[in-house]
Amino acid sequence: MRLRLRSGALATGCLLAEALGVALFLRGFFPLPVRSLPRGEARAEPPAEPAPPGPGIVSNWTKIPPPLFKKVVIVLIDALRDDFVFGSKGKQFMPYTTQVIEKGTSYSFIAEAKPPTVTMPRIKALMTGSIPGFIDVVVNLNSPALMSDNLIWQAKAAGKRIIFYGDDTWVKLFPKHFVEYDGTTSFFVSDFTEVDDNVTRHLDRVLKREDWDLLILHYLGLDHIGHMTGPNSPLVGPKLREMDNVLKKIHISLLSKEGEASLPSLLVVCGDHGMSETGSHGGSSEGEVHTPLLFISSAFEKRSGPLTQLELVQQTDLASTLAVGLGLPISRNNVGNIILPVVGSKTMREQLRFLHMNGFQLSTLLQENTPAYEKDLGYEQFKIAEKSHGNWIKLYLEGNNSEILLNLGKKVLKQYLEALRTLSSSLSKQVAQYDMYSMMVGTVIIMEVLLLLFLSVPKALSSRAEFEVPLSPPLFSLLFYLMCLMLCAVHVIVCTSAESLCYFCSMSWLTAVGVMMLISALMCGILSAVGKTLENSRLPLKNLGASSSSWSEVDVLILAGTIGHVLSLGASSFIEEEHQTWYFLINTLCLALCQELCRNHFLLKECDLQLGTTMKQNFDSIGAAPECKNIDVQAASNSKLGKAASSAESVKGSDKWISLASPWIILICCRLLRSLNQTGVQWAHRPDFGHWLTRGITEARFVYVFVLGIVFTGTKDLLKSQVISADSHMKSTGLWEVYSGLVLLSALLFRPHNLPVLVFCLLIQTMMTKYIWRPLKFDAAQITIMHYWFGQAFFYFQGNSNGIATVDVSAGFVGLESYVEIPAIFLTAFATYAGPLLWAIHLLCYLSSEVSRNSAAVGHGCFCYALMRSIPVALYIVLVTGLRYHLFIWSVFSPKLLYEGVHVFITAAVCLFFTAMDQNHSQKVQD
Repeated sequence: MRLRLRSGALATGCLLAEALGVALFLRGFFPLPVRSLPRGEARAEPPAEPAPPGPGIVSNWTKIPPPLFKKVVIVLIDALRDDFVFGSKGKQFMPYTTQVIEKGTSYSFIAEAKPPTVTMPRIKALMTGSIPGFIDVVVNLNSPALMSDNLIWQAKAAGKRIIFYGDDTWVKLFPKHFVEYDGTTSFFVSDFTEVDDNVTRHLDRVLKREDWDLLILHYLGLDHIGHMTGPNSPLVGPKLREMDNVLKKIHISLLSKEGEASLPSLLVVCGDHGMSETGSHGGSSEGEVHTPLLFISSAFEKRSGPLTQLELVQQTDLASTLAVGLGLPISRNNVGNIILPVVGSKTMREQLRFLHMNGFQLSTLLQENTPAYEKDLGYEQFKIAEKSHGNWIKLYLEGNNSEILLNLGKKVLKQYLEALRTLSSSLSKQVAQYDMYSMMVGTVIIMEVLLLLFLSVPKALSSRAEFEVPLSPPLFSLLFYLMCLMLCAVHVIVCTSAESLCYFCSMSWLTAVGVMMLISALMCGILSAVGKTLENSRLPLKNLGASSSSWSEVDVLILAGTIGHVLSLGASSFIEEEHQTWYFLINTLCLALCQELCRNHFLLKECDLQLGTTMKQNFDSIGAAPECKNIDVQAASNSKLGKAASSAESVKGSDKWISLASPWIILICCRLLRSLNQTGVQWAHRPDFGHWLTRGITEARFVYVFVLGIVFTGTKDLLKSQVISADSHMKSTGLWEVYSGLVLLSALLFRPHNLPVLVFCLLIQTMMTKYIWRPLKFDAAQITIMHYWFGQAFFYFQGNSNGIATVDVSAGFVGLESYVEIPAIFLTAFATYAGPLLWAIHLLCYLSSEVSRNSAAVGHGCFCYALMRSIPVALYIVLVTGLRYHLFIWSVFSPKLLYEGVHVFITAAVCLFFTAMDQNHSQKVQD
């Protein structure tokens, strides 16, 4: 039994296998952060004070110190940048907060958030004190309940009454923890007012009551304004003024009731993340990671003057600080440090007690995650500080009140703070342990797919573009079974001996065996392809002159550009500014095409004279040189001269000059598009063309109806051409209708100032089709690579980058009145990858119209498209594995890896569509 397989079908199958490999690699590369024992198993007893040296003196302080504050209010303003409070905007739009900061009883800090700077991971960091895994950016849209130890759980366990209003992510993370709550949908970014009014409307009623201990308010309006209009929008000022009035109301209410309470209250103002210069977030720019952190309470000393220098703290420091403020145990997964000024009003003994509890918790977490913890510098420093602490306690219990006691206490404080910083740094570096086994399995599949595609190039790009794949030998050969047995044995050994949890080992045996069989089948296919290649190399070369063809400048550029782009992915700066690479490549391509067109048109007369002279010598029947158009040019199509002669005759008159001007027009369009959206890192702050606008829901739905109608009509024509009658004209019409529908959908989802991107995309596609590709008669492989290059360039022309912050989530809510997960995800993904998708569908439309000239054009295009996607993702995965401990692994390399993974899945879907539209289907033939 043999399977006759088209090259497009082979490419699609390879991409589906590659998508599986990428999914396994991503699951292994983005692991879970360090974790302590589960809540029920870990030690719940707080540590006692360090024992003083010598006999006869014992400290019996073993309980958690009493709370410092009676009530705590946390006001979290989503996307609140530090300069919105401490900069000119704060002085202008937040006068009450500025007055409290400069002259009130408060402490102000800049809190640094770790990427990914999206809401759900940041809430985890604030409430647990831990650094969430980078993969949390993927599950941000659907937050599961938080099972690890956290401040909210500890407060509830201690009998604290917690009230929450705001982003419903909190309700999902902490179900059944609040005695009263009202969640608002966080992802409907077109709502600037109601989303905050739903929080503020509860304030007057709650502030009058005494039946709560912890009040959490999460305001979303500022984040939504940033997504829709950017940080410099005129809407930002009024929103900050609104937040200032909210803080004023809360602060005055808390102060008015402090006379009745034995303890003061605490108001905490913070942001979960900041905002980039484009208004989004998720990356690691300064505007995204720096947020204000304010502690306002009458327990603090009143400031005597304006702020001079703000101290930088970590966002994870809030959890441990609030824990001691509320008299709660510090979360077991906490990697943050207590912010000392907040507890600075307490006695020296209490301050040392707080720091010892923090250090004990960090050292315990280090012991549970590091085998050689005793050699860690932070652990050694903590033990030294603990010993000094014991000496201080001895002096204190002996009643020594001299200056020696005060100086020793200050020394112990410094020792503890240094130990805490070192322990936090050690734990932060171990925030994730890579699942190397899952990564290696995924890498093997990806590299096998890439090697198989490379070995299949000669057959895939042949005139027939078909493979006769024998089914019996690979699936029933001894090699196949031996490889399966060997891989299963390796799987058993790894999974039984691995100390850490492995995702691939946790999969069912049936699934694992299926993956092993896939790896074995791919290896058998590779060995079979290598054998055929060696066998063909031994055969005598025939018709060498007829089969050989020289490489043109365009071919050399395509090869050099592909290799150069892949190599550039090894440098973080090139990843941050990858758009510059693609801009350079398409500009160089336009210059090369200009050279080809000039050679084609201006060497035409010389070509005619030479061909005419040659033919006159051989055939007396041929007269003058201008009649060379009657020559069978197809026989000479392998030479540059023959190709030029055959292609030039289709471009005459004014079309000739339009053809010559096309590369220069395209260059001008590309230069304009570069200025439309500043992306990357170096120039992202520069102003763009256009400004943000909004769209009405009714108008958007009206467009959706048209889009669905156009796509439905096109799909109907495609089904008729594929099922009822093999009508190539009907199929071509259907494809162009589907393409038109996608263009209309893109026009709806794009920001208004991005519509020129769509216009220039259509203009460049039209010009290259009519005046470059068809006149120069490029083959399907060359045209496919050009489409791929321009698709990548237009990805960046849209304003995208390799940072999470440039994902335009607002596109997922065009025409929606509320958050609906599946449509929102689809629309956001389509809007993000609209450039590559439109160029890919245009490629299919163009190649389908060229079937009359080359019946294998669609198959060639599908194969080349798959190969162009497989080369960078395979090599980038190898690079990332080697650079997994690089300084910029989470800020630069990891976001790019997510983009590459999603792009593989999208390309696999595109190639499936290519294969479905290929005229010649795979057939089974008897051997």
